[in-house]
Amino acid sequence: MCGIYCSISFGSPIHSSRETQELLKARGPDSTQAVSISLQIPNPTREAVHIHIFSTVLALRGDHIESQPLKDKHTESFLCWNGEAWRENGQVIGGNDSQHVFTLLLRACQSSANPSTETVIDALTSIAGPFAFIFYDAVSCRLFYGRDHLGRRSLLSRATCNGGMAFCSITDVPLSPGWKEVEAGGVYCVAPSNLPLSPDLLPWTMNLPRIDRSLPNGSVPLLSLSSETILKLEKYLRQSLHLRITDVPNLGQAKNNQDSEDAKIAVLFSGGLDCTLLARLAHDLLPPSQPIDLLNVAFENPRSMVAASGKDPTASAYESCPDRKTGRSSYLELLRICGGRKWRFIAINVPYKESESHHSTIAGLMAPHNTEMDLSIAKALYFAARGQGQIRNTISGQDHPYSTDARVLLSGLGADELFGGYRRHATAYARDGYPGLIEELDLDIQRLGQRNLGRDDRVISHWAKEARYPYLDEEFMKWTLQLPVWEKCGFRPDSASTVVSKEDNRSPPILDPAKQALRLLAWRLGMEQVARERKRAIQFGARTAKMQIGKGRKRGTDLIDG
Repeated sequence: MCGIYCSISFGSPIHSSRETQELLKARGPDSTQAVSISLQIPNPTREAVHIHIFSTVLALRGDHIESQPLKDKHTESFLCWNGEAWRENGQVIGGNDSQHVFTLLLRACQSSANPSTETVIDALTSIAGPFAFIFYDAVSCRLFYGRDHLGRRSLLSRATCNGGMAFCSITDVPLSPGWKEVEAGGVYCVAPSNLPLSPDLLPWTMNLPRIDRSLPNGSVPLLSLSSETILKLEKYLRQSLHLRITDVPNLGQAKNNQDSEDAKIAVLFSGGLDCTLLARLAHDLLPPSQPIDLLNVAFENPRSMVAASGKDPTASAYESCPDRKTGRSSYLELLRICGGRKWRFIAINVPYKESESHHSTIAGLMAPHNTEMDLSIAKALYFAARGQGQIRNTISGQDHPYSTDARVLLSGLGADELFGGYRRHATAYARDGYPGLIEELDLDIQRLGQRNLGRDDRVISHWAKEARYPYLDEEFMKWTLQLPVWEKCGFRPDSASTVVSKEDNRSPPILDPAKQALRLLAWRLGMEQVARERKRAIQFGARTAKMQIGKGRKRGTDLIDG
């Protein structure tokens, strides 16, 4: 992962601000490099075209730190790459991926006299994984930039005063306003010889299938623990997870690289179905000696405390949070099922005053997003990713401070969109049956690229951590989208709850129909309590929503103050 700043200007270079550089260094503490290039190419101003780059790196692939931008020895072509290329045309990419992608793009440009069209698009759509990039092809004097089609990494752009453009992984608002998120709908191309710069959009050639729209012909078969769907679900999810958690290096780590107590992997852990299932499968894939940290965040919310004071005045502001309760419950189930592993439940308690003291930092990181809902979600991710909390000594029962060393954070995001986990999915089924449910799921999938993954990347990466999303793996998504809807969730015309085939004594009882395939997999893997857990939004589970007293009723779509 890296932090990117790049500007194209005429007459004189536009450097990144000191504040921007510090924010980029926070994202990538392992390597920092500034590069300036002057291009003597025809343009209306008859002045030199200046490209200035400031790039930082968080090393998470391969056996060495690869500084960025990557530069071609024979030309002035360069690449800034913020992402993870897991596969190319279905083949796993091992080791450091940035050089692999650079070579791929250089070849694409050399293979055609007009590289601004199919060749660059073909090269990028052959890559599976999250990314944002800036690539300059010196031969054609064109600069390409964009984000993967799901928008899993951040890239912002703005016009500059002299007709140029600037790009960055984060904003330095309010120093330089006008930043906009680069849309994830395709690759953009600009020719520095044209003033003012005007990006051309080259739409993605989508390689993901659309959702299966078939409807049942007759009665709907019941799912079972040993059905082919559940077995394949486990297979594809394991494959996705394997790419994201094995062979994570300790490059750039401050502590002793040989310390077996250092965790390489942590889970953004509410105790819910999606994240706990990832933790359970990670146990099967990682060496037994490698700890796994579970990051569970809870906030002191004055509104919730006032509401609860009459019920139990002695209740802890943190331990009474819904996500803390489910987190501890699921943690105990992991201890019971996954013996021999060192699981660390990190209770991240955020006092109200501390939360408020970080308000401006969080608001700056999530910009240009600026609603109350953005803030409540960003706060939870910000403090969870920081990873500073307390762990409990199992013998003495005493808590003591602990900060995770893990740089890779697993997130369960995407499971709700694929398997029907939101309340609106149940509402759509109740209103219009399977056709309505399919339309709602399809809408969720199609707008993933317009969701908030760029915001989340900016907030989480501030702590030199990288979020990875196993449910958003391209191969996993392809398989899931081709499943009939009744094999993913348990909504049925006869009974929304009687959905499980009774095949043995371990068969589960009535389970919630939302994300039922995942619930059955959790049950199959021994996580029976987790299989029963219901969906809860992070801002309500961690109690970051509606925190301020005296500000009246606020909606999630309201703009934040300041």
